[in-house]
Amino acid sequence: MSSTDSRWFLKPPSSESRVRLFCFPYSGCGASMFRGWPARLGEAGEVEVVPLQLPGRENRTREGHFGTYEKLADAAVDGIAPYLDRPYAVFGHCGGALPAFETVLRVQERGLRLPERVFVSSQVAPQDGPYGRFLRLSPAELERELRGLLAALGSPAPRSEMVELFLDVLIADVEANKRYHREAVPLGCPVTVIGWSDDVEVPHHLMTGWDAWAPCEKTVLAGSHYTFLDAPGELTETLARFLSPVNPRS
Repeated sequence: MSSTDSRWFLKPPSSESRVRLFCFPYSGCGASMFRGWPARLGEAGEVEVVPLQLPGRENRTREGHFGTYEKLADAAVDGIAPYLDRPYAVFGHCGGALPAFETVLRVQERGLRLPERVFVSSQVAPQDGPYGRFLRLSPAELERELRGLLAALGSPAPRSEMVELFLDVLIADVEANKRYHREAVPLGCPVTVIGWSDDVEVPHHLMTGWDAWAPCEKTVLAGSHYTFLDAPGELTETLARFLSPVNPRS
C-alpha cells in the first residue's frame, strides 16, 4: 500500500476482518470523531469500523480541500479500492452522508465491488438537496456551531488556533454541500436510512427520497442530531444487524 493510500486511514484496515464498515466524518471533522465508537461491531466483533480520513483535516491538514463531493469521491475510491476485497458497508451522517453516497456511486460506475449496504443518517436524498440550516449560516454563526460540536466531542474550551483550523474546513465542507445535487439513478445495493427522533437539523420525515435510488429500510432511533457521536447501542445494533457475516449480499 502506498503512503498516499495510507492517509485515508488512522490505521490500515485489518486483513482479518470479515466485514468492514467505512465511516465518513461529519462536516468540519476528521476521522478521530469516531473515537467514541467501538473498533468492532457484532457479538463476535466480525465487523471492523474503519473511519476515513479526508483531505484537509487532522494529519492531512497540509493537503488542499477537495472542493466538491465528486472530486472527493474519485480520490476516496482510489484510496479504498484495495480494501473492497470482502463484504463491506459505508456509513455517513449529515454532511458525511452525501460524500459517502457519492463514493458508492463512483464505485458502481467503475464496476468495483459494491457495498452490502449504505447507511445514511440525518440527510435528505441528493435529489432533494441541498438542505440544512448550516448552509444558511455566516462564518461567525458556523463558528458558534463548531464550538458546540467540539464540546460534544470532548473539547469544551478549544484553543483559538484549533477553532480557526476546524472552521476553515467546516466552511469549505458547507460550500461543497451547497453545490451538491444529483438526480436519482438505480443503485445496485440497498440503503438503510437512519433518522433521529429529536433531530431538528434534518427531521427524519424529510428523508423519504432515498427509495428513488435503491431498496430502502428506514429506522428512527431515539436521540438528537449529535447522538450518533456516542455510538448508542440502538445505532450499533442496527448497523451490526444488517452486517452479520451470515447475511451479506451475494
